[in-house]
Amino acid sequence: MLSRNDLPVAVIGAGPVGLAAAAHLSKQGLPVRVYEAGTSVASNLRDWGHVRVFTPWRYCIDRAAQDLLEAHGWETPEPEAFPTADELVKHYLEPLARLPELSSSIETGARVVGISRWGVDKVLSKGRETRPFMLVIETAEGTRRDSARAVIDASGTWQIPNPLGAGGIAAEGEVEFADRIAYGIPDVLGRDRNLYAGRTTLVAGSGHSAANALLDLARLADVEPGTAFVWVTRGADLVRTYGGGDADQLPARGELGADVRELAESGRTALVTGFATVAIRMEDGGLIVEGMTKDGLQRLGPVDRIIAATGQRPDLSLTRELRLDLDPWLESVKALGPLIDPNEHSCGDVPPHGHRQLSHPETGFYTVGIKSYGRAPTFLLLTGYEQVRSVAAALAGDIAAADAVQLVLPETGVCTVPASSKGSASQGCCGGPAPVAVDACCVADAEAKVAGKSGCGCNVAA
Repeated sequence: MLSRNDLPVAVIGAGPVGLAAAAHLSKQGLPVRVYEAGTSVASNLRDWGHVRVFTPWRYCIDRAAQDLLEAHGWETPEPEAFPTADELVKHYLEPLARLPELSSSIETGARVVGISRWGVDKVLSKGRETRPFMLVIETAEGTRRDSARAVIDASGTWQIPNPLGAGGIAAEGEVEFADRIAYGIPDVLGRDRNLYAGRTTLVAGSGHSAANALLDLARLADVEPGTAFVWVTRGADLVRTYGGGDADQLPARGELGADVRELAESGRTALVTGFATVAIRMEDGGLIVEGMTKDGLQRLGPVDRIIAATGQRPDLSLTRELRLDLDPWLESVKALGPLIDPNEHSCGDVPPHGHRQLSHPETGFYTVGIKSYGRAPTFLLLTGYEQVRSVAAALAGDIAAADAVQLVLPETGVCTVPASSKGSASQGCCGGPAPVAVDACCVADAEAKVAGKSGCGCNVAA
């Protein structure tokens, strides 16, 4: 077996953040091995390839990846244009994966199903950090075990959708009627059109996925008679759903919220808030969805189909034999939990963070990308790119560069914090009428938190 330091760094996931990690590791001169469970790179993005993202190209491209691409004659797309997920794959991620610096390091159809240390389980402490990581890889040819000096988990959360059941487990009947439930963002206007045209659909969720699905259903209803839809949300406050409008520094994100708000307020869709789904039943060929509300049990339907745009959660099964430090309710890396908790924050931005916040008691293991946020639905690609730059520098031994984290995210223009959190500092940061004052306070807040001090509590939910 190779000595630990001669082994590659294993990167799990060949999405935007995983490939950026590979680019940064290559730049540092470190051997890398990227494992992608799908049959091609960025397989998760391809699932929702029809969706146009609300971040322009300039926010979608990693700097190290761009440098590699441009060295081979690649031309950067128009910085202010808004790509679809399919365009991100075609014009950025596929060319990146084909580069000679990376192509031989990427293995598709390779699912990591377990990670441990060679020869020891998670109980043993003595000499633990000197042992290489062992990754169990499932491929079409069978199962094998690979070694790595360090592991960067950029596997994301897309493949583990939250259930429709509001209690975090499947609602009664959810498994039974799974063939009539779509999770995430189905292609209502494209490959899935026949499933929704002329039918009634219930959309559950209050995030961007739900908004995209609702707007697509509205467009379908314009041209397909009999198409109808109803929108249900577990929460009653839709401020974060509707967004900051013109105050959002990502105009497309603001427009998305404004459009779905108009859809609800115009009466084109029935909106039921404060609805916690508990059961799905079949009556006369249609689905009845039951949920608890402040007024007791409510029944909605009948509907033909359900779109559960209820978010995703991390797959923790592959790291069971590792010593991880996770936030107890978000399942994010613990250091980020208080900064991204949707119970507390929806304004400001996440302070710059890197290898120190993304590491675990398991030396050499890092959680990055949207998986580092656990169940929090607030991630932007820019965050992941800075995360992996810092981690790669740390693995290369350049701690000064690894610690020099910088992250400036576009603000949402939305601010809601619990009443108990609204001290004078928070009100000045998140409730002040002057944008300049908001920016100044949020910068001070981020600097304070990086220094380990308490700031004004202003953290953007991206």
